[in-house]
Amino acid sequence: MSYAYLFKYIIIGDTGVGKSCLLLQFTDKRFQPVHDLTIGVEFGARMITIDNKPIKLQIWDTAGQESFRSITRSYYRGAAGALLVYDITRRETFNHLASWLEDARQHANANMTIMLIGNKCDLSHRRAVSYEEGEQFAMEHGLIFMEASAKTAQNVEEAFVKTAGAIYKKIQDGVFDVSNESYGIKVGYVVPGQSGGAGSSSSQVEAGVVAAEVLDPVVAVPEDAEAEEDADDEADDQDHQQVAPHMLLGELELAHGASLRLGA
Repeated sequence: MSYAYLFKYIIIGDTGVGKSCLLLQFTDKRFQPVHDLTIGVEFGARMITIDNKPIKLQIWDTAGQESFRSITRSYYRGAAGALLVYDITRRETFNHLASWLEDARQHANANMTIMLIGNKCDLSHRRAVSYEEGEQFAMEHGLIFMEASAKTAQNVEEAFVKTAGAIYKKIQDGVFDVSNESYGIKVGYVVPGQSGGAGSSSSQVEAGVVAAEVLDPVVAVPEDAEAEEDADDEADDQDHQQVAPHMLLGELELAHGASLRLGA
C-alpha cells in the first residue's frame, strides 16, 4: 500500500508495563491477557491518516529487561517517535522513567517526539502513581502525556495517532530534513486517485505483530532506515503469522545488515 510518509516508532519502558499489549491493541484491535516476555524486539505496522494523507507507522517494541538495554539503545537510532510506557499500578516503573528518558535523549535524534503513557488505567483501584504525577513529569521533560489501557483500548489509538500528528507538524514546520532517513521519516508515494481517508485520525490496519520473540541469542542491530523498510515490506506479507526463530533471525539480519550476540 502506498503512503505519503513512513514514521518509525519505538516503544520503551520497564518489562511488564504492557508495551507489547499496547502494540497488539493498536495493530490488531485485541488484548492478549497472557503475553510472553519480549526477547529482543517485536515489530508491527499500521496505516493511519493525518491531514488526509496516508501515513505508515513502523513500530519496534523493545524488551524492557536490563540485560537487553544495550540492544534497545540501538533501536533509538533513526526513530521519529517513542512511546515511553509505565504501569500506573507499579511505582517502580514510574521511578525508572528518568533512566529510560536519559537513554532516549542520549541515543536518539534531538527532535524525536516522545509520548509518555501511563498504562493500565483500567486498574485505577490499584493505582500507585497519580495522573497528576505523570502529567507533571511530562511537563518537566517536554513530553506528550496520556493514560491508556491496552485491555480496554482506552486512548491507545489516540496515543499512536497524536504522536504521529506531532511528527507531521514538525515536518510541516521544517524541523526535519525528510530527505535524511536517519530521522526516522521516509517519504513515500501515493497512487493517483487513492484517498487517505476522511478525517485526521481515520486509519487502516496493514499488519500486526509479525516479529515475535527471538529465542536464539542473536539479534540484529539496525543500521539504516531503508533496510528496515525492506523488513517491513517482507513483514506485511507474513499477515500476522508467527515466525520461527531461525527464520526471524535471518529476516532481521537481512533488514539491518549486522548482528549482535547477547552478553558480548
